[in-house]
Amino acid sequence: MRLQPVDSLLLSRTSLIEYFLFAVRLVHGVTCILPGLLILCFWQDGLSEVPQSYLMLQVLFAVVCVLMFQALGVYSESIFSNRSRFKMILFIWSSAFCVLLFMQHAMALFGYVTRGQLMAWFLASLVMFCVERLLLLLIFKHLMARGFFLQNAVILGATENGQRLAEYLLQNQDIRSGVLGFIDDRIGRLPKTMVNLPLLGNIRDLEVLIRQEKVTQVLVALPWSAENRMNYIIRELRRLPVNVLLVPDMVAFRHAHNRITEVASLPMFNASEVPLRGWSPLFKRTEDMLLSSLAILLLSPILLVIALAIKLDSRGPVLFWQKRYGYNNRLITVCKFRSMYSHQADATAEQQTVKGDARITRVGRFIRKTSLDELPQLFNVFAGSMSMVGPRPHATATKAAGILFEQAVKEYTSRHRVKPGITGLAQINGFRGETDTVEKIEKRIEFDLEYIENWSVWFDLYILLRTVPAVLFSREAY
Repeated sequence: MRLQPVDSLLLSRTSLIEYFLFAVRLVHGVTCILPGLLILCFWQDGLSEVPQSYLMLQVLFAVVCVLMFQALGVYSESIFSNRSRFKMILFIWSSAFCVLLFMQHAMALFGYVTRGQLMAWFLASLVMFCVERLLLLLIFKHLMARGFFLQNAVILGATENGQRLAEYLLQNQDIRSGVLGFIDDRIGRLPKTMVNLPLLGNIRDLEVLIRQEKVTQVLVALPWSAENRMNYIIRELRRLPVNVLLVPDMVAFRHAHNRITEVASLPMFNASEVPLRGWSPLFKRTEDMLLSSLAILLLSPILLVIALAIKLDSRGPVLFWQKRYGYNNRLITVCKFRSMYSHQADATAEQQTVKGDARITRVGRFIRKTSLDELPQLFNVFAGSMSMVGPRPHATATKAAGILFEQAVKEYTSRHRVKPGITGLAQINGFRGETDTVEKIEKRIEFDLEYIENWSVWFDLYILLRTVPAVLFSREAY
């Protein structure tokens, strides 16, 4: 990346940023009231001109909205990020519009506007806010393509951590900071494989670049164990007009999932959290009870037919009970339709089923292929030991390539941080049935952990909707 001329650094000046934010506030204020003005001018019968009091109320409403946007952090540094922020736009505009509804109904200040017109006003402004955000992102993208950034940064230290940082910034770069290259005193001892960024020189060269105002931000990526070296560099950089930031361990940053929390006002990386917090456990339990009871009610004829078919096909009980690992690694008893001959049933699943397995009955082969043998687990869900969606529970002795799951994959027990489910993200992505290789169970765990990290009610519904076609077109279950 070529160095920017001094004129291109004007964007980084505080005054221009303030002018930009003032213009954004002005546009937002106009966006709040423009549909209301158009409604009064073109969608009102019997009014020859706009009442002056109405115009004053509109201006007051615009000011109130901008103040609310300010309080909700709309004009913070994140406005320069690459995120669409549509959820935030919906939230802040809905919050601001509640003020208008209060002025309309409680104070009767907008008596000229009907409910239908209020709805049109809300939707029109919402669309305008979204379009404005997209236009702003296009402007940022155009400026970055031309090499304009709010901060021109260099990475001090072409270490492994510095290269990880460079890779991350190049993939997630926004207009707030553009990386020019590396600064390192070990010019003759640098690793052969480096990220596609130039080496700009050593510390002395960095001072020249800062004096010439070509660099405004230094990202110190030296090993934290090199305390004396880091103290010296920071002390030297503090004499110069430049922003100096200490880069964390990028491996720890990856494990932290980009989340930082505070303990006694001390920022710390959040490497792991309880998956379901706040109201989430209540929402998920309510979802499970509603869906499982509805499914039991609707599927009861199918349950009876399967039970009758199993009884007629082979001797033994209709149901099969098996110990499996559940929430917090506790043993739970899972209920299934029996699919094997009674005298060959494997209570611990020490021997996995394979294609053409002689232990499986004729009916059992069909219900296993279609996952109908799992339907009795709806009662487990209703009772609370399982969930409709979650990592599939495995029997205590289940193995992959002859190795117990918990020994084959270190993160295996991490999936037990939530209740096991009848279906899950791994199942709809084709990872069900036999786990004859370590790679298969690794992929299952990967999908399970992804589900845990991104849980939501909508995610559950998405997985449930995809479960039926995933089962019908799957060839993995025997």
